[in-house]
Amino acid sequence: MRARRGLVLMAAIALLGGCATTSDPGGSPTADGTTAPSETSSPEPSTSPEPGPTTDAELPAELTIVLDETGSGVTRTMTLTCAPTGGDHPDADEACATLAAVGADAFAPPPADETCTEQWGGAQVATVEGTVDGTSVQARFARTNGCEISRWDAVATVLGSPGGGM
Repeated sequence: MRARRGLVLMAAIALLGGCATTSDPGGSPTADGTTAPSETSSPEPSTSPEPGPTTDAELPAELTIVLDETGSGVTRTMTLTCAPTGGDHPDADEACATLAAVGADAFAPPPADETCTEQWGGAQVATVEGTVDGTSVQARFARTNGCEISRWDAVATVLGSPGGGM
């Protein structure tokens, strides 16, 4: 029953997401077959790329990440420092950019009364200990349900693994 309710909720969200409407930016056809702009058309969206994360935006951090990619107990330990970027993390620059975006709150435990989809996202397990922007963090990540998968995905670059399907 719980799984069915979750599926119905996910279907409703997907359906509502497809209900977004946009106004027609086109105008009326002209005699030569082209389209004249309408009076309500909006300006063309900018095609310039969004600026990427900069190292100036990094939060100071010192973390130790212990990753079990297969859930077998065989672990890999990484260190990560940000501001300045360092450690033996395989993608320290990207991990520090993620930390700057999510902050120390990403390592807070999930609310005890949180309702989560019952799904399994993989056997991976990771622990993180250290400090982010002066805040002590200690967190465990797994992919055991929808909430935990979302937590993992938010900091996957920090954990050093996209998780899933192993």
